[in-house]
Amino acid sequence: MADDDDEQEEGGEGEAAEEGEEGEGGAKGGKKKLLILIGVALLLVVGGAAAAYFTGLMDPLIEMVAGGGHKKADGGEEAAPATAVFHELPELLVNLNTGGRKSVFLKIRISLELEKAEDIPKIEGVMPRVIDNFQVYLRELRVEDLKGSEGMYRLREELLMRVSAAAAPAKVNDVLFKEMLVQ
Repeated sequence: MADDDDEQEEGGEGEAAEEGEEGEGGAKGGKKKLLILIGVALLLVVGGAAAAYFTGLMDPLIEMVAGGGHKKADGGEEAAPATAVFHELPELLVNLNTGGRKSVFLKIRISLELEKAEDIPKIEGVMPRVIDNFQVYLRELRVEDLKGSEGMYRLREELLMRVSAAAAPAKVNDVLFKEMLVQ
């Protein structure tokens, strides 16, 4: 019986010890849950702020904080954005570089997006130079150079660089393809 009493005493102490551990474990579990909730909330706030920044929703706030809120004209209204001016170039027909194989032709219609309508006479004045620059460049292209969106992008960038150099004082914003046919 003495052994039974010892077991009961040990069991009693063991139960008390287990309850104490559970109490501490419960507190630790509560702290873990709290830290996880804070981490998730922080992640949501940072993710939402990043999404707002990259979608442009924070631009007005950033401009206001940075002191760039002086966009208003003298009349008190916001300055109206400039409208785009387009100038169509004559159709170009060139044979592509095929390395001696069968002839391949490129037919292309291009429109230029200009900064101001006053730039149209400047472009017209250097039109022979623009056409010559385009012809020389296009004749050296291969069919493979024009494949895919990457080829179209490179062609657009190259033509924009060439027309900007030829019409130096005039500002050309973009080169737009109206028609492009490889045959």
